[in-house]
Amino acid sequence: DDALRRRLAWFGFADVYQRSRNAIDALIGMGCALSCQASVTTQQAFFYRGEVLVGQTNISSGRKDFETPPGKYRVTQKDENHVSSQYGSYVAPSGSVLVRDVDVNKTPRPEGAQFVGAPMPYFLRFTGGYGMHAGFVPRYRASHGCIRMPAPMAKHFFDAAELGTRVEVIEPPLMVER
Repeated sequence: DDALRRRLAWFGFADVYQRSRNAIDALIGMGCALSCQASVTTQQAFFYRGEVLVGQTNISSGRKDFETPPGKYRVTQKDENHVSSQYGSYVAPSGSVLVRDVDVNKTPRPEGAQFVGAPMPYFLRFTGGYGMHAGFVPRYRASHGCIRMPAPMAKHFFDAAELGTRVEVIEPPLMVER
């Protein structure tokens, strides 16, 4: 925020920064509903206060055979330090990782190993086992079905979201230019 304010001031636009911050603060103060629209086609998420776009970020949604289900949902759980109960690693008593990218329902546990669930910070569950959380974002479908976001944006949205916040996962067709 401070770096942006300084850059805008250098170009003579300090008032633009303050007006935009004031507008966002006013929308929050008016109690405008927060919502998220995530496009699995473009791998982008858009955050709104009422009808005003207040944030945009790259995402990584579910890869082939683990697709993120399109639909209209609401946040049903918030967990700042969530850990997966299904995906993670098998770890030896010494702490060394024996098997990575484990699905406990499909990958047999080596003798003596312990399952350690994958961390999913700033988790917002929106349906079944699906949610949005901080994680690796390669800009293509790479998750087990959740929507991964860069950590700063995941934290920002986690802090602002409440139970019942609208989440819409869309899969519009790609527009091809001729």
